[in-house]
Amino acid sequence: MVVAPTPAKAVITCDTVYDGVKPCLNYVLFGGSVPIDCCNGLESLIASATTTADRQSACSCVKSLASHATDEELSRAASIPGQCGASVPFEISPNVDCSKVK
Repeated sequence: MVVAPTPAKAVITCDTVYDGVKPCLNYVLFGGSVPIDCCNGLESLIASATTTADRQSACSCVKSLASHATDEELSRAASIPGQCGASVPFEISPNVDCSKVK
């Protein structure tokens, strides 16, 4: 008998993503400086996304948020990982192909 491994299911939900990035919302909407709570939430999300399925799920949630943002808001959101010294495994964009996130 051959048993194929089942694909990993994502543990990261959009609620998890939204809770993690909620401290970033004021910065994305109005500018200013990135709050430390925003960086902490982002770093926690990155640490929680341990599988490809998790990272693709997080990407889809961020893509959904990005699809409702203005260009200025997108620019600020995309600058957050660099300002926090965090490495996000996908582009913060409404056009990102989350199926290519590994």
